Amino acid sequence: MQDITISVIGLGYVGLPVAVAFARAQTRVIAFDIDTARVTELREGHDRTREVDPSDLGLSDLHLSDDPADLKQANFHIVTVPTPIDANNRPDLSPLVSASRMLGKYLSKGDIVVYESTVYPGATEEVCVPVLEEVSGLKFGSDFTVGYSPERINPGDLVHRFETIVKVVSGSDERTAEIVAQTYERVVTAGVHRAANLQVAEAAKVLENTQRDLNIALINEMALIFDRLDVDTRDVLAAAQTKWNFLPFKPGLVGGHCIGVDPYYMAYRAEQVDYHPEVLLAGRRVNNSMGKYVANRIVRNMMRRGWDGVPRVTILGATFKPDVPDIRNTRVVDIAAELANFGIDVQITDPLADPAVFSHEYGLTLTSFEALKPADAVVMAVAHESYRDKGWSVLDGLLRGDAPIVADVQDMFDRDSKPDDIALWRL
Repeated sequence: MQDITISVIGLGYVGLPVAVAFARAQTRVIAFDIDTARVTELREGHDRTREVDPSDLGLSDLHLSDDPADLKQANFHIVTVPTPIDANNRPDLSPLVSASRMLGKYLSKGDIVVYESTVYPGATEEVCVPVLEEVSGLKFGSDFTVGYSPERINPGDLVHRFETIVKVVSGSDERTAEIVAQTYERVVTAGVHRAANLQVAEAAKVLENTQRDLNIALINEMALIFDRLDVDTRDVLAAAQTKWNFLPFKPGLVGGHCIGVDPYYMAYRAEQVDYHPEVLLAGRRVNNSMGKYVANRIVRNMMRRGWDGVPRVTILGATFKPDVPDIRNTRVVDIAAELANFGIDVQITDPLADPAVFSHEYGLTLTSFEALKPADAVVMAVAHESYRDKGWSVLDGLLRGDAPIVADVQDMFDRDSKPDDIALWRL
């Protein structure tokens, strides 16, 4: 495919860096999103995800659009829409189906459609391809083909970027797989890995994140045990990490759009073939319980030390990970909900999260840092740089009483420089 025009469907944390990378390489890109407000922002040089440099939004080969008819101009389509889970932790493929249905209206003979959205093995051919065929009236295999190349975007990571992470690629036939590989090789300096087939590439994605989920769950469970033994988990990790092959995972809250979601996709697919997974769902149970555990531990410590009037707890950080504005599947809300169940006045602040989006998504209010009232306890929930840089001084004016509590969930503070009047608890 010599004369190539790429469309990227979905301009979030995954799609926008992909579109910009190809446009930088002087490949014509139709960067499409159904959210008109999002496209308008990007045209004005503002990226709310903070993943691309504003100057790149004006690249001559980057054509930002909210008009699906513009997709007709492309012959190589990359779909990067979200694939969340529903209230029952089942895969929600409706955004993927909707994107496929929309794209199908403008598909032409010879086109290639590459899906980057996370799915379970088999979904591309079983779910997406039939929709493309139905809407386009074209025949899969002879009129159009598909590829799968799982996204590996790590929001907020300035080192591991789209271009510097090895790209797994695959195609529905050998020719398509080679075109997909050569296309991504234009921009991915780390190179590509040609997977054996679509299902292998799909499975690789869910395995990557399920492995991380399980490793974190192991450390989280050990932290729960160590806490009962009055053994400091971070001290244990420092000792264990002296062994050359120890994996340096840390305890914490596991949220976001990948690690906290992908294991459910694999579990769903396993059940379809009459296998009932135990290990991967056990990891999910442990990690999903951590917010509630942190809240209960704070309440227990507060009860031991006592308080006057209505107790108040401040939570610093609301996003799912440090230094990104992304609030998807953040487990910080679990801490807030459990504290509220005890009748505690909870105030949450975050320097990056959008208050309106947070309120719409979770029904919770974000308070500006300057408007925080002194509290009986502070939870260091997300290790944003603005908090890390200040160290213990970030707490100035945030605590009240003779025995305030600090729950350092992210291990942000130097234990040895702790003020004498503060009771520190670390996960």
